[in-house]
Amino acid sequence: MRLNKLEIKGFKSFANDTVINFNEDVIGIVGPNGSGKSNIVDAIRWVLGEQKSKELRLEKMSNVIFNGTKKRKQAGIAQVSLTFENTKNLLPTEYQTVRITRLLYRSGESEYQLNGVTCRLKDITSLFLDTGIGSNSYAIIALGMVDDLLNDKDNSRRKMFEQAAGISKYKKRKRETLNKLKNTSDDLDRIEDLLFEIENQLKQLEKQAKRTKRYYDLKEKYKELSIELAAIKLDSYKERYKSFETRLKEEEDRFRQYEIDSHQLEASLEDEKKSNVDKERLLSERQRDLNTLVGQIRNQESQKSILTQKMNFIQQSQVKLSEQIKVAKAKSEQLTNDIDHYRSRLNGDKNLEAELEEKLDAAKLHLDEVRQSHGSIK
Repeated sequence: MRLNKLEIKGFKSFANDTVINFNEDVIGIVGPNGSGKSNIVDAIRWVLGEQKSKELRLEKMSNVIFNGTKKRKQAGIAQVSLTFENTKNLLPTEYQTVRITRLLYRSGESEYQLNGVTCRLKDITSLFLDTGIGSNSYAIIALGMVDDLLNDKDNSRRKMFEQAAGISKYKKRKRETLNKLKNTSDDLDRIEDLLFEIENQLKQLEKQAKRTKRYYDLKEKYKELSIELAAIKLDSYKERYKSFETRLKEEEDRFRQYEIDSHQLEASLEDEKKSNVDKERLLSERQRDLNTLVGQIRNQESQKSILTQKMNFIQQSQVKLSEQIKVAKAKSEQLTNDIDHYRSRLNGDKNLEAELEEKLDAAKLHLDEVRQSHGSIK
């Protein structure tokens, strides 16, 4: 089994499509600090199923998607693919070329593909289980892993030796088996609880079954009695139906007789209508002559009432004018008296004004004297 190619797109600092071919036995990738060498190792671990963002030097897994720059917009998807040659059939598959792909969308959806077909992460880990290749395999050494091996942090040496000896797959299978056994024991405990509950419910179900049986027995009896009652009601309905039929025939005969009588009455009514039409025509002519005479009388009466109203209006006008003349004379006399009274008052007011002016002059002189004495006092 040989790694042929690594394809990266939108992962961390790799915004463009980047393809790294591993055509030779030894291939080195060099570059200055910050050029993305460690991101290549992270990409390989990520596509092999790494789930811890801390192992990829990130705060959260969505940060693996290219976040954009001032001149370039952010990517919507992170995609990494690994292509292997399976000429020696180390991988348990019939394909000679195996290509695994991992995709992560900015919406949070994740997807794994095996040779372009969507699959599960478990399928990929099972495929590489016996090869020593995985997200936490020591075949892929990242920053800090050498120090962890030298310091034997978290039994890292033992894990490396177990991977090299091929024991890790058995430990993983053992762990999975133990988990299955634990789940099975939990299920058994749950089944025992369910059995206990079912036994308690059986007693209630037996009581309900007895009640149900009694209910069906009563229902059967009710059905039989209902049928008998329906038969009895049906016989009574038949008798009533026969009586209704006889009454209906009698009523139909009466109805036919009524129709004959009504036709005769309609014929006599038509004759009466014709005679009434002639009488109405003569009556309308006489009514028309009467209306003309009444109209002439009303016109004469209206003219008479109009002349009477005019005479009354003239008389009322004469009375009102005489009264207005008397009122005007009284007002003129009153106005003459008022004028004399106001003249006398005006003369008195002029005399009072002269007295007040003299007092004002005396007050001004006194004010000047007070001011002079006030100045001398200051």
